[in-house]
Amino acid sequence: MSEELTEISQSKTKILVGGSIAAIFSVGIIGFLVFSAVCPCERTPGGFLFGESHNDPVSDWSFANQVPLCQLQIYAGIRPHSINLNCMTTPEGEMYLSCSFCDTKYWASKVGEDESGVMRLGGTTYPVHVNRITDPTTMDRAWSARVAKLQNFSSPDNPAPDPDAQRPDRWWTFQITSRS
Repeated sequence: MSEELTEISQSKTKILVGGSIAAIFSVGIIGFLVFSAVCPCERTPGGFLFGESHNDPVSDWSFANQVPLCQLQIYAGIRPHSINLNCMTTPEGEMYLSCSFCDTKYWASKVGEDESGVMRLGGTTYPVHVNRITDPTTMDRAWSARVAKLQNFSSPDNPAPDPDAQRPDRWWTFQITSRS
């Protein structure tokens, strides 16, 4: 009889431990999804970007100049990582992201060539490729687009630069193109 009680006790312990682990794991996943629904917020990165999906190719991103900030989601290892960024388009409709002191930013080190990502603009998500631009002429064109956009969308923590401001040395830009 003592062996039966021991087996029952061990079985109950396994169920309790397994159930506790499953509950903690479930709470973690639910918490991450709730966090993803709320962030990225200001300077705090988020996880998944949710919204209405737009899967048709976009060749003219000019509408991005109508939203103050864009949100970018990439994968940092196995987890999604999303952030708020200035985005701007050239008169030709090419979209670029703005990143000051980007060499110190976690997400920038995770962007490879033709990095797959998701952009969210005004609640709509777009599958995209992200590529860092290092050509000075293209960077100057993106910088000019940034300066022009911020004349309309400046804020206390994102002030508009002087209209004739020169591109800083530690400013990076990334080109966004449709993935679909």
